Amino acid sequence: MTVEDFRISAKVSAPCLSDPELPLGEKIFRAIEATHNAVGCNTNLGIVLLTAPLIQAFLHRTGRSNFHDAVKYVLEKTTVADSEWVYRAIRLAQPAGLGEAPEQDIASMPTVILLEAMRLAAHRDSVARQYISYFSEVFDGAIPMYDSRLSLWDDEEWATVAVFLRFLARHPDSHIERKFGPAIANHVTERMRSVEAELTVAASPKPWMEVLRDIDREFKARGINPGTSADLTVATVLAALLQSHY
Repeated sequence: MTVEDFRISAKVSAPCLSDPELPLGEKIFRAIEATHNAVGCNTNLGIVLLTAPLIQAFLHRTGRSNFHDAVKYVLEKTTVADSEWVYRAIRLAQPAGLGEAPEQDIASMPTVILLEAMRLAAHRDSVARQYISYFSEVFDGAIPMYDSRLSLWDDEEWATVAVFLRFLARHPDSHIERKFGPAIANHVTERMRSVEAELTVAASPKPWMEVLRDIDREFKARGINPGTSADLTVATVLAALLQSHY
């Protein structure tokens, strides 16, 4: 899996995510199908699951006065058909460490709306938790962090890093937890908590570059990939952008 795989995935999935004619669940499946056909691996399942409702809310404003309310409306109106499409997308992407569930297992046909399916998975998956909380972590915490760091540092990339660290420091990363278990995931969270606390109040983040590179090298050497926190960061930056144009 390379950086170019992620760039290609974004390019091929974007038309599906931006198609106003597709319902939410099919939007997700078509984006994952396009990604699978282009790169043959799971680069963006979490990104697609998180960004699809945001884009759907922006495309279909339904008279809601603010963007967050529009996102809530989209999630509350999900259907069983949406669940069927999303289950197909997850089976196609084959994310690592998925395991089995006692209810509405991904290998079976769903019988509940997508919001309810996400509710059943929320205790073990941060992406599902965003659905049932109506993206409260994104709108109430991560976007204000992004905006404040952007204002302080005048640098979109460093503001994005601040958001990434925020997610890493507040909840165990679901992707790490599925692959390595809760002990390793909690260790990463504890490790990043002090780094996040110090960096996000720094007058300039640039002196922290080498510290972050050292941590990055350590994680890579151990095969640790905070992929869910990265997905949530993508969703935050997109939500901030869409909200500013809503």
